[in-house]
Amino acid sequence: MLGQQSIEVLAFKLGQEHYGINILSVQEIRGYDNVTQIANTPDFIKGIVNLRGIIVPIVDMRIRFGQLNPEYDQTTVVIVLNLEDRVIGMVVDSVSDVIALDASQIKQPPEMGVMLDVSFLLGIASVDERTLMLLNIERLMATIALGVVDKAAA
Repeated sequence: MLGQQSIEVLAFKLGQEHYGINILSVQEIRGYDNVTQIANTPDFIKGIVNLRGIIVPIVDMRIRFGQLNPEYDQTTVVIVLNLEDRVIGMVVDSVSDVIALDASQIKQPPEMGVMLDVSFLLGIASVDERTLMLLNIERLMATIALGVVDKAAA
């Protein structure tokens, strides 16, 4: 993402924090619906849904990022991602807007040493009064053990 002239990101909230992902990774945005739970999966994998014949694992990013007992209300949404050969849904508190960023607005994430893994951060952007953490959603989702969901859905 860094080094490009400009990029469009979908901005969303997890708790009080603002995040952004490349809009090209987004297939659609849906309201949160009930999911079919799968035994023996981590808490942040809520289950699966059948989306027009495709079995889609649903990952609650709020739980993945350490929020305890997130609420599911009318603003809770699922961002359906199309990542290479995989469709994944991620639950977030709310989606705000699509933002066009140019390279000058994006700063490198700080080096945090071994105490905090920032390998999934592409950069940090300041937009209006918000600090937007830009996620490398492909890398982040690759770190989540979805093999269990794939096996259970087969």
